[in-house]
Amino acid sequence: MTKEFIIAGFGGQGVVSSGIILAYAGLLENLNVTFFPSYGAEMRGGTANCSVVISDEKIASPVVVNPDIVIIMNEPSLLKFEPLVKPGGILFFNQTLIKSRPKRNDIEVIPVEANKIAEELGQGRIANMVMLGALIKRTKIVDIESMKKAQRKRFGRASEEQLAVNDRALERGYALL
Repeated sequence: MTKEFIIAGFGGQGVVSSGIILAYAGLLENLNVTFFPSYGAEMRGGTANCSVVISDEKIASPVVVNPDIVIIMNEPSLLKFEPLVKPGGILFFNQTLIKSRPKRNDIEVIPVEANKIAEELGQGRIANMVMLGALIKRTKIVDIESMKKAQRKRFGRASEEQLAVNDRALERGYALL
């Protein structure tokens, strides 16, 4: 089993952190992983994306050209990455912020009200955690407990209160599907 992911959005939406958390969770489950970030000219507010490959086999390259699964957090990323998803692949998109809709009918499209749910939890910045919860529920690539441990590794300096909110965001996303 090898799955290739791209996570894309604006800097500040937790795109790169999402990739790191997904990769850490894969490592916690003794899978092979690669992680490859890409930033636009700006950091916060500019474009950002990352590639993650998770496999039970050796991974030849961290470069993802035609991902199996894409998480899209903003409108420009939908336009850029929707065409790249493999036929039969899955596209998760942040329905709260993206007004247009994916156009392909040869992929599974999963809308997630990520920012709306994050705001309900009191923090709009955790929309990425909601998306990750939905991702792992649908793909079963890693277990939710591994994601919770991975986010603690990524955000080791965060307060226990913040880590608990992140856990709740993962759980809310997970419960959507």
